[in-house]
Amino acid sequence: MARFTAEAGSARLFWLRGGRLATGLVSLAVTLLGLLAFTFTLSHLSPVDPVLQIAGDHASESTYAQVRSELGLDQPLLMQFWHYLTHLAHGDLGISRLTNSPVASDLLRTFPATIELATCSMIFGAFFGIVLALVAAWKPGSLVDNLARLVSLLGYSVPVFWLGLLGLLLFYAVLHWSAGPGRLDDIWIYTLEPKTGLVLIDSWLSGDPEMFRNAVAHLWLPVVVLGLLAMAGITRLLRAALLEESSKEYVTLARAKGASRGRILLLHVFPNVRGTLITVLALSYATLLEGSVLTETVFAWPGVGRYMTTALFASDTPAILGSTLLIGGCFILLNALADALTYLTDPRTR
Repeated sequence: MARFTAEAGSARLFWLRGGRLATGLVSLAVTLLGLLAFTFTLSHLSPVDPVLQIAGDHASESTYAQVRSELGLDQPLLMQFWHYLTHLAHGDLGISRLTNSPVASDLLRTFPATIELATCSMIFGAFFGIVLALVAAWKPGSLVDNLARLVSLLGYSVPVFWLGLLGLLLFYAVLHWSAGPGRLDDIWIYTLEPKTGLVLIDSWLSGDPEMFRNAVAHLWLPVVVLGLLAMAGITRLLRAALLEESSKEYVTLARAKGASRGRILLLHVFPNVRGTLITVLALSYATLLEGSVLTETVFAWPGVGRYMTTALFASDTPAILGSTLLIGGCFILLNALADALTYLTDPRTR
């Protein structure tokens, strides 16, 4: 009887987890579909006429009608959206009207630059954000704690594009500490063989130390500017979680037994906020992928953000939808990954 009860409990747990997984996948699909529908509708409200972009301002009525029919713009909006989803199901994101190339190829070419910038910024922001939050929680009310709150406030208040322009003015134009916009100087950019799409790795594999140093000189300033955004969020949320956890009874008991505040913080409090930390890191990385639009535009960084900005100004609907799908998909997948990791590492969430 006990064995039957245990087997029934295991089966119920299996179906419960399977149902939760299925619900999560359906939620992801519905969210992506809603994101696409919203972006598709907004792109059709643009005052820019895509037919005139292709046919020209002096095109005849017959030419205008022919181009409009070829683009499928003579059909109802719902039918246009259905055709787009049908092509999307076959991996076809359409042809960019700006580059006259498949959108998928453009994204494959630009996405590594965005990944490189966001990942390096995330490493910078996570390291200094976690260290600053730990020190602030170790000595609340101290000078370091006030500094942590100031960094959080500035990171959330100062626009990233203004900080980027200020950084270029100071470190590039005045101090000459940065190599300026772009990923490499012109002398290197045409000689580098793109193997991974990541300029740091490709320049390292080239065996040319001057090229690698030039890549680092171009990369560090946008990394710091974008990393400050992640650092502000990580410091603020992790500090609050650590202080809240430090107010619980087991911390008071450990202090009464003679344990030092630093030992309690590192060995007991910090592991208990790992769920919050995982969520904060995932959301921060997703925010960096999304927030790289303005940073890439300011620093002329040839990533998805700059590609999307150019497409928006040109009303290039296929490129806008493809970029939105890519960034939105990354955002949703990172959220799902954070939930899964929190579920696996924190028994309190099961």
